[in-house]
Amino acid sequence: MFEPAIAPSASLLGLLQRGRGDGTLHALAAERHEALAALDECVTRDPRRDWQVENRSLYYARLYMELEAPLTGLEEHLFCAWDTLDECESRTGLTLAVLGRLVGYGRRDAQLLLHRYAAHGSNWAWALDELAVRETDDGLRVLAAAVLDRFPEGPEGDAALRAAVRDAYEPRPWHLWAADHPRVAAATERAPFDLWQRQMDRPETPEWSTAAVLAWADAGSGGQGGGFPSQRSDGTLTGGDATGDSLTGGGPADDRAAVRRAAAGARLLAAVAGPGDASLLRDTARTGATGARCAALRHLAEIDDVCAPELIEHAAEDLAEPVAEFALDTLGRMRGARILVHARAWAARPAGGRLARTAAKLLACAGGPEDAPLVVSALHQEVSDAGADGADLCALVEGVGRLAAGQAVSVLRHIYAETVCSQLRQSAARGLAVIDPYFATGAAVECLWDCEEATRELAARHVFTKGDGRVLDRLRRLAADPGEKAEVHAAVRGRLSSG
Repeated sequence: MFEPAIAPSASLLGLLQRGRGDGTLHALAAERHEALAALDECVTRDPRRDWQVENRSLYYARLYMELEAPLTGLEEHLFCAWDTLDECESRTGLTLAVLGRLVGYGRRDAQLLLHRYAAHGSNWAWALDELAVRETDDGLRVLAAAVLDRFPEGPEGDAALRAAVRDAYEPRPWHLWAADHPRVAAATERAPFDLWQRQMDRPETPEWSTAAVLAWADAGSGGQGGGFPSQRSDGTLTGGDATGDSLTGGGPADDRAAVRRAAAGARLLAAVAGPGDASLLRDTARTGATGARCAALRHLAEIDDVCAPELIEHAAEDLAEPVAEFALDTLGRMRGARILVHARAWAARPAGGRLARTAAKLLACAGGPEDAPLVVSALHQEVSDAGADGADLCALVEGVGRLAAGQAVSVLRHIYAETVCSQLRQSAARGLAVIDPYFATGAAVECLWDCEEATRELAARHVFTKGDGRVLDRLRRLAADPGEKAEVHAAVRGRLSSG
Protein backbone atom coordinates (compact mmCIF):
# COMPACT_ATOMS: atom_id res chain seq x y z
CA MET A 1 0.00 0.00 0.00
CA PHE A 2 1.15 3.55 -0.75
CA GLU A 3 1.72 6.13 1.97
CA PRO A 4 -1.20 8.57 2.18
CA ALA A 5 -0.65 12.12 0.99
CA ILE A 6 -0.92 14.60 3.85
CA ALA A 7 -3.14 17.54 2.98
CA PRO A 8 -2.25 21.15 3.92
CA SER A 9 -2.68 21.95 7.59
CA ALA A 10 -5.36 24.59 6.92
CA SER A 11 -7.69 22.15 5.12
CA LEU A 12 -10.30 19.98 6.81
CA LEU A 13 -8.60 16.79 5.67
CA GLY A 14 -5.20 18.06 6.78
CA LEU A 15 -6.50 18.94 10.24
CA LEU A 16 -8.13 15.53 10.66
CA GLN A 17 -5.06 13.69 9.41
CA ARG A 18 -2.94 15.48 11.99
CA GLY A 19 -5.43 14.74 14.78
CA ARG A 20 -5.67 18.40 15.73
CA GLY A 21 -8.55 19.66 17.84
CA ASP A 22 -9.50 22.11 15.13
CA GLY A 23 -10.14 19.11 12.88
CA THR A 24 -13.13 18.07 14.96
CA LEU A 25 -14.40 21.64 15.22
CA HIS A 26 -14.11 22.22 11.47
CA ALA A 27 -15.72 18.86 10.66
CA LEU A 28 -18.75 19.67 12.79
CA ALA A 29 -19.11 23.03 11.03
CA ALA A 30 -18.54 21.71 7.48
CA GLU A 31 -20.99 20.20 5.03
CA ARG A 32 -21.80 16.72 6.31
CA HIS A 33 -20.84 14.88 3.11
CA GLU A 34 -17.48 16.67 3.07
CA ALA A 35 -16.80 15.82 6.70
CA LEU A 36 -17.75 12.15 6.20
CA ALA A 37 -15.51 11.82 3.14
CA ALA A 38 -12.53 13.31 5.00
CA LEU A 39 -13.17 11.13 8.06
CA ASP A 40 -13.38 7.91 6.02
CA GLU A 41 -10.19 8.90 4.17
CA CYS A 42 -8.31 9.25 7.46
CA VAL A 43 -9.52 5.98 8.97
CA THR A 44 -9.01 3.84 5.85
CA ARG A 45 -5.64 5.39 4.87
CA ASP A 46 -3.83 5.70 8.19
CA PRO A 47 -2.11 9.12 8.15
CA ARG A 48 0.16 8.55 11.14
CA ARG A 49 3.91 8.74 10.77
CA ASP A 50 4.30 6.11 13.50
CA TRP A 51 1.09 4.13 13.94
CA GLN A 52 2.46 2.30 16.98
CA VAL A 53 2.76 5.37 19.21
CA GLU A 54 0.37 8.01 17.85
CA ASN A 55 -3.26 7.93 18.98
CA ARG A 56 -6.17 8.44 16.60
CA SER A 57 -8.82 5.80 17.29
CA LEU A 58 -10.72 7.62 20.04
CA TYR A 59 -10.42 10.92 18.15
CA TYR A 60 -12.00 9.49 14.98
CA ALA A 61 -14.55 7.37 16.85
CA ARG A 62 -15.86 10.43 18.68
CA LEU A 63 -16.31 12.20 15.36
CA TYR A 64 -18.20 9.21 13.94
CA MET A 65 -20.52 9.50 16.90
CA GLU A 66 -20.89 13.28 16.61
CA LEU A 67 -21.70 13.03 12.89
CA GLU A 68 -23.81 9.88 13.29
CA ALA A 69 -21.69 8.56 10.43
CA PRO A 70 -22.42 5.28 8.62
CA LEU A 71 -19.73 2.58 8.51
CA THR A 72 -20.06 1.61 4.84
CA GLY A 73 -16.69 3.12 3.96
CA LEU A 74 -14.96 1.14 6.70
CA GLU A 75 -16.72 -2.07 5.63
CA GLU A 76 -15.58 -1.63 2.03
CA HIS A 77 -12.01 -1.03 3.20
CA LEU A 78 -11.92 -4.10 5.42
CA PHE A 79 -13.32 -6.52 2.86
CA CYS A 80 -11.74 -5.23 -0.35
CA ALA A 81 -9.37 -7.36 -2.44
CA TRP A 82 -6.35 -5.82 -0.70
CA ASP A 83 -7.26 -7.71 2.46
CA THR A 84 -6.07 -10.97 0.93
CA LEU A 85 -3.08 -9.39 -0.87
CA ASP A 86 -1.71 -7.13 1.86
CA GLU A 87 -1.67 -8.78 5.28
CA CYS A 88 0.26 -5.98 7.02
CA GLU A 89 -1.71 -5.15 10.13
CA SER A 90 -1.09 -1.43 9.68
CA ARG A 91 -3.44 -1.45 6.66
CA THR A 92 -6.51 -2.26 8.77
CA GLY A 93 -5.31 -1.62 12.33
CA LEU A 94 -6.67 1.91 12.65
CA THR A 95 -10.02 0.91 11.14
CA LEU A 96 -10.38 -1.97 13.59
CA ALA A 97 -9.34 0.20 16.54
CA VAL A 98 -11.95 2.82 15.60
CA LEU A 99 -14.60 0.10 15.37
CA GLY A 100 -13.56 -1.14 18.80
CA ARG A 101 -14.01 2.35 20.22
CA LEU A 102 -17.44 2.58 18.58
CA VAL A 103 -18.44 -0.71 20.18
CA GLY A 104 -17.53 0.89 23.50
CA TYR A 105 -19.93 3.72 22.65
CA GLY A 106 -22.72 1.20 21.95
CA ARG A 107 -22.63 1.07 18.14
CA ARG A 108 -24.18 -2.30 17.26
CA ASP A 109 -23.19 -2.00 13.60
CA ALA A 110 -19.53 -1.67 14.60
CA GLN A 111 -19.82 -4.76 16.78
CA LEU A 112 -21.29 -6.83 13.93
CA LEU A 113 -18.60 -5.61 11.55
CA LEU A 114 -15.85 -6.62 13.98
CA HIS A 115 -17.46 -10.06 14.38
CA ARG A 116 -17.56 -10.56 10.63
CA TYR A 117 -13.96 -9.46 10.15
CA ALA A 118 -12.70 -11.61 13.03
CA ALA A 119 -14.27 -14.59 11.30
CA HIS A 120 -13.15 -13.87 7.74
CA GLY A 121 -10.52 -11.08 7.62
CA SER A 122 -6.75 -11.43 7.36
CA ASN A 123 -6.04 -9.23 10.40
CA TRP A 124 -8.49 -11.26 12.46
CA ALA A 125 -6.28 -11.27 15.58
CA TRP A 126 -6.57 -7.50 15.94
CA ALA A 127 -10.34 -7.63 15.55
CA LEU A 128 -10.48 -10.39 18.16
CA ASP A 129 -8.43 -8.27 20.57
CA GLU A 130 -10.86 -5.37 20.11
CA LEU A 131 -13.80 -7.64 20.88
CA ALA A 132 -12.02 -9.30 23.80
CA VAL A 133 -12.29 -6.18 25.97
CA ARG A 134 -15.86 -5.27 24.99
CA GLU A 135 -17.81 -8.41 23.98
CA THR A 136 -19.76 -10.72 26.26
CA ASP A 137 -18.70 -14.32 26.89
CA ASP A 138 -21.52 -15.63 24.69
CA GLY A 139 -20.53 -13.29 21.87
CA LEU A 140 -16.94 -14.53 21.98
CA ARG A 141 -17.98 -18.18 22.07
CA VAL A 142 -19.79 -17.69 18.76
CA LEU A 143 -16.45 -16.83 17.12
CA ALA A 144 -14.58 -19.91 18.32
CA ALA A 145 -15.39 -22.19 15.39
CA ALA A 146 -14.49 -19.64 12.70
CA VAL A 147 -11.17 -18.75 14.37
CA LEU A 148 -10.13 -22.35 15.05
CA ASP A 149 -10.84 -23.31 11.44
CA ARG A 150 -7.80 -21.19 10.56
CA PHE A 151 -5.58 -23.80 12.23
CA PRO A 152 -5.78 -27.19 10.50
CA GLU A 153 -5.28 -30.39 12.45
CA GLY A 154 -1.67 -31.53 12.55
CA PRO A 155 1.74 -30.42 13.88
CA GLU A 156 1.93 -27.24 11.78
CA GLY A 157 -1.59 -26.15 12.66
CA ASP A 158 -1.01 -26.86 16.34
CA ALA A 159 2.22 -24.86 16.30
CA ALA A 160 0.45 -21.94 14.62
CA LEU A 161 -2.33 -22.15 17.19
CA ARG A 162 0.17 -22.04 20.07
CA ALA A 163 1.82 -19.01 18.48
CA ALA A 164 -1.53 -17.24 18.17
CA VAL A 165 -2.34 -17.95 21.82
CA ARG A 166 1.11 -16.86 22.96
CA ASP A 167 1.08 -13.63 20.94
CA ALA A 168 -2.49 -12.58 21.70
CA TYR A 169 -2.65 -9.08 23.16
CA GLU A 170 -5.88 -9.96 24.97
CA PRO A 171 -5.92 -13.63 26.10
CA ARG A 172 -9.51 -13.63 27.33
CA PRO A 173 -11.09 -15.33 24.26
CA TRP A 174 -8.54 -18.14 24.30
CA HIS A 175 -9.02 -18.85 27.99
CA LEU A 176 -12.76 -18.83 27.44
CA TRP A 177 -12.53 -21.25 24.51
CA ALA A 178 -10.16 -23.57 26.37
CA ALA A 179 -13.07 -24.84 28.45
CA ASP A 180 -14.85 -26.17 25.36
CA HIS A 181 -12.04 -26.93 22.89
CA PRO A 182 -9.26 -29.39 23.85
CA ARG A 183 -6.88 -28.02 21.17
CA VAL A 184 -7.10 -24.53 22.67
CA ALA A 185 -6.64 -25.92 26.17
CA ALA A 186 -3.50 -27.75 25.03
CA ALA A 187 -2.19 -24.64 23.29
CA THR A 188 -2.73 -22.42 26.32
CA GLU A 189 -0.90 -24.93 28.51
CA ARG A 190 2.01 -25.29 26.09
CA ALA A 191 2.46 -21.60 25.17
CA PRO A 192 4.38 -20.65 28.36
CA PHE A 193 6.80 -23.52 27.80
CA ASP A 194 7.47 -22.30 24.25
CA LEU A 195 8.28 -18.87 25.65
CA TRP A 196 10.63 -20.30 28.25
CA GLN A 197 12.36 -22.36 25.59
CA ARG A 198 12.94 -19.25 23.47
CA GLN A 199 14.40 -17.46 26.49
CA MET A 200 16.73 -20.35 27.23
CA ASP A 201 18.05 -20.50 23.65
CA ARG A 202 20.67 -17.86 24.33
CA PRO A 203 23.36 -16.88 21.82
CA GLU A 204 27.02 -17.64 22.22
CA THR A 205 28.68 -15.53 24.91
CA PRO A 206 32.33 -14.38 25.04
CA GLU A 207 35.03 -15.40 27.47
CA TRP A 208 35.47 -13.31 30.60
CA SER A 209 38.16 -10.84 29.52
CA THR A 210 38.29 -7.42 27.89
CA ALA A 211 40.05 -8.66 24.76
CA ALA A 212 37.56 -11.52 24.35
CA VAL A 213 34.57 -9.18 24.73
CA LEU A 214 35.99 -6.82 22.08
CA ALA A 215 36.53 -9.72 19.69
CA TRP A 216 32.99 -10.97 20.35
CA ALA A 217 31.53 -7.52 19.73
CA ASP A 218 33.34 -7.23 16.43
CA ALA A 219 32.12 -10.65 15.30
CA GLY A 220 28.64 -9.15 15.04
CA SER A 221 29.78 -6.65 12.40
CA GLY A 222 31.42 -9.16 10.12
CA GLY A 223 34.80 -7.48 10.46
CA GLN A 224 35.82 -4.01 9.36
CA GLY A 225 32.80 -2.29 7.84
CA GLY A 226 30.84 -5.42 7.00
CA GLY A 227 27.29 -5.86 8.06
CA PHE A 228 27.15 -2.94 10.47
CA PRO A 229 24.32 -0.49 9.89
CA SER A 230 24.62 2.99 8.56
CA GLN A 231 21.94 5.62 8.29
CA ARG A 232 20.60 7.47 5.28
CA SER A 233 19.37 11.01 5.43
CA ASP A 234 15.78 9.78 5.68
CA GLY A 235 16.57 7.84 8.85
CA THR A 236 16.47 4.33 7.35
CA LEU A 237 19.23 1.87 8.13
CA THR A 238 21.40 0.13 5.58
CA GLY A 239 23.84 -2.68 6.20
CA GLY A 240 27.15 -3.81 4.79
CA ASP A 241 30.24 -2.01 3.55
CA ALA A 242 30.70 0.19 0.50
CA THR A 243 30.59 -2.79 -1.83
CA GLY A 244 27.37 -4.15 -0.37
CA ASP A 245 29.06 -7.35 0.84
CA SER A 246 28.35 -8.46 4.38
CA LEU A 247 29.12 -11.53 6.36
CA THR A 248 25.89 -11.00 8.27
CA GLY A 249 23.74 -10.58 5.20
CA GLY A 250 23.19 -6.84 5.43
CA GLY A 251 19.44 -7.05 5.97
CA PRO A 252 17.51 -4.96 8.49
CA ALA A 253 17.49 -7.77 11.05
CA ASP A 254 21.27 -8.15 10.72
CA ASP A 255 21.73 -4.38 11.08
CA ARG A 256 19.76 -4.32 14.32
CA ALA A 257 21.60 -7.38 15.58
CA ALA A 258 24.97 -5.70 14.94
CA VAL A 259 23.92 -2.62 16.90
CA ARG A 260 22.60 -4.75 19.76
CA ARG A 261 25.80 -6.79 19.81
CA ALA A 262 28.01 -3.70 20.05
CA ALA A 263 25.81 -2.25 22.81
CA ALA A 264 25.83 -5.61 24.62
CA GLY A 265 29.61 -5.64 24.30
CA ALA A 266 29.74 -2.28 26.06
CA ARG A 267 27.62 -3.65 28.91
CA LEU A 268 29.90 -6.64 29.22
CA LEU A 269 32.93 -4.35 29.31
CA ALA A 270 31.41 -2.61 32.30
CA ALA A 271 31.71 -5.91 34.16
CA VAL A 272 35.12 -7.13 32.97
CA ALA A 273 37.22 -4.05 32.15
CA GLY A 274 39.54 -2.65 34.80
CA PRO A 275 41.94 0.29 35.09
CA GLY A 276 44.67 -1.73 33.42
CA ASP A 277 42.57 -2.04 30.25
CA ALA A 278 42.25 1.72 29.69
CA SER A 279 44.99 1.87 27.07
CA LEU A 280 43.56 -1.08 25.10
CA LEU A 281 40.06 0.39 25.18
CA ARG A 282 41.21 3.83 24.05
CA ASP A 283 43.27 2.42 21.21
CA THR A 284 40.36 0.22 20.12
CA ALA A 285 37.95 3.15 20.28
CA ARG A 286 40.28 5.15 18.03
CA THR A 287 41.39 2.62 15.42
CA GLY A 288 39.77 -0.74 16.13
CA ALA A 289 37.53 -2.81 13.88
CA THR A 290 33.94 -1.62 13.60
CA GLY A 291 32.13 -3.69 16.23
CA ALA A 292 34.92 -3.62 18.81
CA ARG A 293 35.47 0.08 18.23
CA CYS A 294 31.82 0.89 18.85
CA ALA A 295 31.69 -1.24 21.99
CA ALA A 296 34.83 0.37 23.41
CA LEU A 297 33.61 3.84 22.53
CA ARG A 298 30.25 3.28 24.23
CA HIS A 299 31.94 1.86 27.34
CA LEU A 300 34.36 4.77 27.68
CA ALA A 301 31.50 7.22 27.28
CA GLU A 302 29.44 5.48 29.95
CA ILE A 303 32.28 5.58 32.52
CA ASP A 304 32.97 9.25 31.61
CA ASP A 305 36.55 8.52 30.62
CA VAL A 306 38.66 11.65 30.27
CA CYS A 307 39.43 10.76 26.64
CA ALA A 308 35.81 10.01 25.69
CA PRO A 309 34.94 13.47 24.27
CA GLU A 310 37.99 13.53 22.02
CA LEU A 311 37.30 9.96 20.87
CA ILE A 312 33.64 10.81 20.20
CA GLU A 313 34.68 13.78 18.06
CA HIS A 314 37.23 11.70 16.17
CA ALA A 315 34.72 8.90 15.51
CA ALA A 316 31.93 11.30 14.51
CA GLU A 317 34.14 12.71 11.76
CA ASP A 318 35.29 9.27 10.60
CA LEU A 319 34.60 8.30 7.01
CA ALA A 320 33.32 4.93 8.25
CA GLU A 321 29.61 5.74 8.36
CA PRO A 322 28.65 3.01 10.86
CA VAL A 323 31.21 4.22 13.37
CA ALA A 324 30.16 7.86 12.96
CA GLU A 325 26.47 7.03 13.47
CA PHE A 326 27.19 4.93 16.55
CA ALA A 327 29.40 7.68 17.98
CA LEU A 328 26.66 10.29 17.52
CA ASP A 329 24.13 8.00 19.14
CA THR A 330 26.53 7.49 22.04
CA LEU A 331 26.99 11.23 22.41
CA GLY A 332 23.24 11.69 22.68
CA ARG A 333 23.21 9.30 25.65
CA MET A 334 26.00 11.01 27.59
CA ARG A 335 25.53 13.25 30.60
CA GLY A 336 27.86 15.09 32.96
CA ALA A 337 29.74 18.36 33.21
CA ARG A 338 32.72 17.28 31.11
CA ILE A 339 30.76 16.35 27.99
CA LEU A 340 28.53 19.44 28.31
CA VAL A 341 31.59 21.69 28.03
CA HIS A 342 32.54 20.00 24.75
CA ALA A 343 28.93 19.94 23.54
CA ARG A 344 28.69 23.73 23.90
CA ALA A 345 31.77 24.18 21.76
CA TRP A 346 30.52 21.74 19.12
CA ALA A 347 27.00 23.19 19.01
CA ALA A 348 28.42 26.70 18.49
CA ARG A 349 30.42 25.73 15.38
CA PRO A 350 29.47 28.10 12.55
CA ALA A 351 29.73 25.33 9.96
CA GLY A 352 27.24 23.14 11.85
CA GLY A 353 27.25 19.50 10.80
CA ARG A 354 26.04 16.30 12.40
CA LEU A 355 28.24 16.66 15.47
CA ALA A 356 26.90 20.16 16.10
CA ARG A 357 23.28 19.00 15.72
CA THR A 358 23.76 16.08 18.09
CA ALA A 359 25.53 18.33 20.59
CA ALA A 360 22.59 20.74 20.48
CA LYS A 361 20.19 17.87 21.21
CA LEU A 362 22.37 16.88 24.17
CA LEU A 363 22.18 20.45 25.50
CA ALA A 364 18.40 20.37 25.01
CA CYS A 365 18.18 17.26 27.18
CA ALA A 366 20.82 18.01 29.83
CA GLY A 367 22.02 21.61 29.46
CA GLY A 368 21.34 24.60 31.67
CA PRO A 369 19.57 27.92 31.12
CA GLU A 370 22.72 29.37 29.57
CA ASP A 371 22.37 26.87 26.72
CA ALA A 372 18.94 28.11 25.61
CA PRO A 373 20.27 30.32 22.75
CA LEU A 374 22.18 27.39 21.23
CA VAL A 375 19.17 25.08 21.47
CA VAL A 376 16.82 27.67 19.96
CA SER A 377 19.28 28.33 17.13
CA ALA A 378 19.50 24.59 16.42
CA LEU A 379 15.70 24.35 16.47
CA HIS A 380 15.34 27.14 13.91
CA GLN A 381 18.00 25.53 11.73
CA GLU A 382 16.34 22.11 11.86
CA VAL A 383 12.95 23.56 10.89
CA SER A 384 14.60 25.49 8.07
CA ASP A 385 16.41 22.38 6.79
CA ALA A 386 13.83 19.63 7.33
CA GLY A 387 10.49 21.34 7.90
CA ALA A 388 8.08 20.79 10.77
CA ASP A 389 8.73 17.05 10.92
CA GLY A 390 12.52 16.83 11.04
CA ALA A 391 14.03 13.80 12.72
CA ASP A 392 15.82 15.88 15.39
CA LEU A 393 12.91 18.12 16.33
CA CYS A 394 11.47 16.18 19.25
CA ALA A 395 14.50 16.58 21.55
CA LEU A 396 14.95 20.23 20.60
CA VAL A 397 11.27 21.06 21.13
CA GLU A 398 11.30 19.35 24.52
CA GLY A 399 14.50 21.23 25.30
CA VAL A 400 13.21 24.74 24.66
CA GLY A 401 10.29 24.00 26.96
CA ARG A 402 12.55 22.57 29.65
CA LEU A 403 14.88 25.57 29.41
CA ALA A 404 11.92 28.03 29.28
CA ALA A 405 13.38 29.63 26.15
CA GLY A 406 10.81 32.36 25.49
CA GLN A 407 12.44 33.33 22.19
CA ALA A 408 11.20 30.02 20.70
CA VAL A 409 7.47 30.86 20.91
CA SER A 410 7.05 31.57 17.19
CA VAL A 411 8.81 28.43 16.00
CA LEU A 412 6.92 26.25 18.49
CA ARG A 413 3.63 27.68 17.24
CA HIS A 414 4.69 26.84 13.68
CA ILE A 415 5.60 23.25 14.61
CA TYR A 416 2.36 22.84 16.55
CA ALA A 417 0.31 23.90 13.54
CA GLU A 418 2.21 22.11 10.78
CA THR A 419 3.59 18.83 12.09
CA VAL A 420 1.87 15.63 11.00
CA CYS A 421 3.11 13.84 14.14
CA SER A 422 0.72 14.18 17.06
CA GLN A 423 3.46 13.23 19.53
CA LEU A 424 5.62 16.12 18.31
CA ARG A 425 2.62 18.45 18.50
CA GLN A 426 2.14 17.30 22.08
CA SER A 427 5.75 18.26 22.86
CA ALA A 428 5.22 21.65 21.20
CA ALA A 429 2.06 22.23 23.25
CA ARG A 430 3.93 21.32 26.43
CA GLY A 431 6.61 23.87 25.57
CA LEU A 432 4.05 26.54 24.70
CA ALA A 433 2.33 25.99 28.05
CA VAL A 434 5.60 27.10 29.67
CA ILE A 435 6.72 29.98 27.42
CA ASP A 436 3.64 31.28 25.58
CA PRO A 437 1.64 33.80 27.67
CA TYR A 438 -1.37 33.30 25.37
CA PHE A 439 -1.44 29.50 25.54
CA ALA A 440 -4.29 29.31 28.07
CA THR A 441 -6.67 31.31 25.87
CA GLY A 442 -5.32 30.13 22.51
CA ALA A 443 -3.87 26.72 21.69
CA ALA A 444 -5.06 25.19 24.97
CA VAL A 445 -8.68 25.58 23.86
CA GLU A 446 -8.05 23.62 20.66
CA CYS A 447 -6.03 21.03 22.59
CA LEU A 448 -9.16 19.98 24.49
CA TRP A 449 -10.22 18.22 21.26
CA ASP A 450 -6.75 16.86 20.37
CA CYS A 451 -6.20 13.19 19.52
CA GLU A 452 -3.49 12.66 22.17
CA GLU A 453 -4.71 12.06 25.71
CA ALA A 454 -1.64 13.76 27.23
CA THR A 455 -2.36 16.85 25.14
CA ARG A 456 -5.97 16.92 26.33
CA GLU A 457 -4.80 16.51 29.92
CA LEU A 458 -2.31 19.38 29.46
CA ALA A 459 -5.06 21.57 28.05
CA ALA A 460 -7.45 20.74 30.87
CA ARG A 461 -4.86 21.84 33.42
CA HIS A 462 -4.01 25.12 31.67
CA VAL A 463 -7.04 26.33 29.70
CA PHE A 464 -8.71 29.55 30.78
CA THR A 465 -12.31 28.78 31.70
CA LYS A 466 -13.79 32.08 32.82
CA GLY A 467 -16.52 33.34 30.51
CA ASP A 468 -16.04 30.71 27.78
CA GLY A 469 -19.09 28.47 27.61
CA ARG A 470 -17.54 26.32 24.87
CA VAL A 471 -14.60 25.40 27.11
CA LEU A 472 -16.79 24.53 30.07
CA ASP A 473 -19.08 22.43 27.88
CA ARG A 474 -16.10 20.52 26.50
CA LEU A 475 -14.72 19.89 29.99
CA ARG A 476 -18.08 18.51 31.10
CA ARG A 477 -18.24 16.24 28.05
CA LEU A 478 -14.74 14.91 28.72
CA ALA A 479 -15.63 14.27 32.35
CA ALA A 480 -18.65 12.19 31.32
CA ASP A 481 -17.01 10.35 28.40
CA PRO A 482 -16.51 6.63 29.26
CA GLY A 483 -13.85 6.33 26.58
CA GLU A 484 -11.59 8.96 28.14
CA LYS A 485 -8.48 8.06 30.14
CA ALA A 486 -8.40 8.34 33.92
CA GLU A 487 -5.65 11.00 33.85
CA VAL A 488 -7.78 13.26 31.67
CA HIS A 489 -10.83 12.66 33.87
CA ALA A 490 -8.81 13.66 36.94
CA ALA A 491 -7.50 16.86 35.33
CA VAL A 492 -10.92 17.84 33.98
CA ARG A 493 -12.79 17.18 37.21
CA GLY A 494 -10.14 19.09 39.13
CA ARG A 495 -10.77 22.16 36.97
CA LEU A 496 -14.54 21.83 37.15
CA SER A 497 -14.57 21.42 40.92
CA SER A 498 -12.26 24.42 41.40
CA GLY A 499 -14.64 26.66 39.48
